[in-house]
Amino acid sequence: MRTPAGTECPFYFEDFHRGRERQECRLIERTPSGGIWEPSLCQGCRVPAITRANACPHLVLEARVVKAGFLGLGKKVEASAMCTRSLEDVPEPEVGCGQCHLDLPPLSTAPELP
Repeated sequence: MRTPAGTECPFYFEDFHRGRERQECRLIERTPSGGIWEPSLCQGCRVPAITRANACPHLVLEARVVKAGFLGLGKKVEASAMCTRSLEDVPEPEVGCGQCHLDLPPLSTAPELP
């Protein structure tokens, strides 16, 4: 679903049907102590970019609302990832852990035509 920031995110949900005014980030909701989400946090969130770059089924994302900015007055979304196959934290979620890539068949070029 398209977020208030204009990007597609699988964890964002909104419902404005028949007078309802419901917006939520289901990733922050399911993360223990994720914090309180508000629509303005979608602007700087990197979760949509991670889901576009990496579609690994073993990648599990978590997101938390943390204090940011001058004197901690602002808020931002901090995303982290873990691989359920290698059972380790993934420092670069856009790339992945590297273990799941080993199962993929090697890329080959098309045979040359005579």
